[in-house]
Amino acid sequence: MSEPESHPDSGEEGMVYLVGSGPGDPDLLTVKAARLIETADVILHDKLPGPEILGRIPEAKREDVGKRAGGEWTPQEYTNRRLVELAHEGKTVVRLKGGDPFVFGRGGEEAEHLADAGIPFEIVPGVTSAIAGPAVAGIPVTHREYTSSVSFVTGHEDPTKDESAVDWEALAATGGTIVVLMGVGKLPAYVAELRAAGLAADTPVALVERATWPGMAVATGTLETIVDVRDATGIEPPAITVIGPVAATRDRIVDFIQNRYDADSTGDDPGTSSGDSTGDAGGEPS
Repeated sequence: MSEPESHPDSGEEGMVYLVGSGPGDPDLLTVKAARLIETADVILHDKLPGPEILGRIPEAKREDVGKRAGGEWTPQEYTNRRLVELAHEGKTVVRLKGGDPFVFGRGGEEAEHLADAGIPFEIVPGVTSAIAGPAVAGIPVTHREYTSSVSFVTGHEDPTKDESAVDWEALAATGGTIVVLMGVGKLPAYVAELRAAGLAADTPVALVERATWPGMAVATGTLETIVDVRDATGIEPPAITVIGPVAATRDRIVDFIQNRYDADSTGDDPGTSSGDSTGDAGGEPS
């Protein structure tokens, strides 16, 4: 579908694009995403597209509607209304999200709202950080020798829910890789859930902070040690947690990985035998 020109004064309806920006490295934007960012009248963005991508967008056409754990927060209802308002003005609007808009990005909610309001829109998938984040850290989410399945979990559920919709016992029973997005702050809680569900204390775990952003950091440990590793190394959001045997495969290739993102921190991970360090390779949204 071609990008329509906007006609702010003509009374014609505008167009909304729900665009995934990938994990943060501008080189990992899709060709279509880059073109839409360039030609849009207005860009409503999360904070998770990353500083390099956001820094390339003129401030005059940017509106920050991002949400950050424990920090600034824009109600989703405001974002929904703003998308409709801008479209009614005839604008070409990009709703820019970190990763993929339909992976824990509220893209589904926004698509439903636009449809209810009669606003035309297009979904532009992006490279999800759930896969790209571990990958640039040297961690495959599947591996023929270790696992044939992967589960993606949000660590930041809707706080209005009466109870969590995440069944950690069922996830532990799959025997596959578990990737938790936006969950580093609640790491102690779900580590305890997985231990209670029967996952071994020595199950490998990796934390990838700011995947593909400048200053990306990686820390590794086990279910028994990873909370202490997080605290000792200062890993903080946005970060991805990878749980399962694949998290240990990084040790075999880390010295040869060329995915460097200007990280300069060092220091051995407590609780690991490899002496893996933070800040040696790069790290979302998530």
